[in-house]
Amino acid sequence: MNPLRGIACKVLSVILFTFMAVCIKSTAPHVPPGEAVFFRSALAVPVILGWLAWSRTLRHGLSTRHPLGHFWRGFVGTAAMGLGFTALGFLPLPEATALGYAAPLLTVIFGAMFLGEKVHAFRLTAVFVGLVGVVIVLSPRLTLTNPTEASALQAFGAMAALFGAVCAALAQVTVRKLVTTEATGAIVLYFSLTSVALSFLTIPFGWTVPTGPEAVLLVSAGLLGGAGQIFLTEGYRHAETGVIAPFEYVSMVLALVLGYLIFGEAPTLTMLAGAVLIVAAGLFIIFRERRLGLARAAARRVMTPQG
Repeated sequence: MNPLRGIACKVLSVILFTFMAVCIKSTAPHVPPGEAVFFRSALAVPVILGWLAWSRTLRHGLSTRHPLGHFWRGFVGTAAMGLGFTALGFLPLPEATALGYAAPLLTVIFGAMFLGEKVHAFRLTAVFVGLVGVVIVLSPRLTLTNPTEASALQAFGAMAALFGAVCAALAQVTVRKLVTTEATGAIVLYFSLTSVALSFLTIPFGWTVPTGPEAVLLVSAGLLGGAGQIFLTEGYRHAETGVIAPFEYVSMVLALVLGYLIFGEAPTLTMLAGAVLIVAAGLFIIFRERRLGLARAAARRVMTPQG
């Protein structure tokens, strides 16, 4: 274990994913979300294959005992990606980012529902507080007074972000099941391959020929996403989840800065208030899990005979 290296990899992955979102958002007025999913996934495949070959785990990255599990993870993960890209086209970058943070909160609920994980009062309280934050962020987009075309599109984007978070949480629960039997490389690779295949189903809904600058941005999004996935994986290899997971919220700061500098998006007080509750709830769950994990580890050491 090397916690500092793990943290560095996690932060770098967050930076790469945020710039990937900037690339996707920049092309959103002209490029459909399904086409963006294709570029994001297809360009990530050679990056992931190169990483597997370099780390001498290519064989593990190609072998699997649960192809249907990978397909389901790919299906819900691709839906989450497509809905997230849709939200970027209609919402400010910080707002779309904040709503995406609902996924870890929903993962707690789905983990209890589908994996039988125990959820105690502390985590339930944190989930409730976080979901209140989600409602606060959503509230300006769901007003029924004086609706306009612009507000209707923003409401659609907000719903896309929320359902994207639901799909992302389902994908995370599926990954928790897959990691018990499948190599990390296989999970990453088959997700990208499934996303490429599923993106073709969106062709009838309209793909377009990107302009030169858009093509550069889409290719960059794929390369950034593939590299971000690798650094994310390496981060969890070098440090415990509870150590590096809080650094996910660096993306909120980056989204605020880049949203303002690149897109001229100034955050509202309502959005910031909701984001604070969501981030606080997420951090509470992470730190609570870390404390429980340390307590369980200490209990195992006490019970293990010495000598």
